[in-house]
Amino acid sequence: MFSEKKIAQIAAFFVSKAGGRLNHMKLLKLIYLSDRESLDQWGEPISYDSMMSMERGPVLSSTLNYINGDVRNADYWNSWIGDRAQHMVSLEQEFHSLDELDQLSKAELEILGRTWGAFGHMTQWDLSDYTHDNCAEWNNPEKPAFPITYESIFTALGRESEEAAAMSEELEAQKQLSNTLSSL
Repeated sequence: MFSEKKIAQIAAFFVSKAGGRLNHMKLLKLIYLSDRESLDQWGEPISYDSMMSMERGPVLSSTLNYINGDVRNADYWNSWIGDRAQHMVSLEQEFHSLDELDQLSKAELEILGRTWGAFGHMTQWDLSDYTHDNCAEWNNPEKPAFPITYESIFTALGRESEEAAAMSEELEAQKQLSNTLSSL
């Protein structure tokens, strides 16, 4: 399920690839596209963040809150990612080996690497346009934001509606179980 440690290390991976500073919107799009690919390949996201449709494309809700400094006691995030300034985030903790990103599996790191390889050269505006044109689950919201469901992503990725619904139900059940266990 969603973890501050995991999302911080995902962000650190991309910010490192960008040379230590990265536009915050580009970071959000890269993580979203990684989650989308993971959903396509394995039936589950990497970040488990809540996905939202916003004007400039899909956004990861909790990650945006971390970037904006809206999360209290975000010590782990802050140890990896510097505060947003002039629409950029920075790498606070350098790493010399991917093994130091111990919250991420090798398969997850491979997806992050492929995402960077495919999209790292694009600007935040290019990525916004790309997600508008290529992520059918995104809809331009009438209000500031509304949720993107796993079912809509699976459908956009070409799954039959019954399969998309079943896969989405499984992820929601896992999320509920995790929430229940964490509240004990």
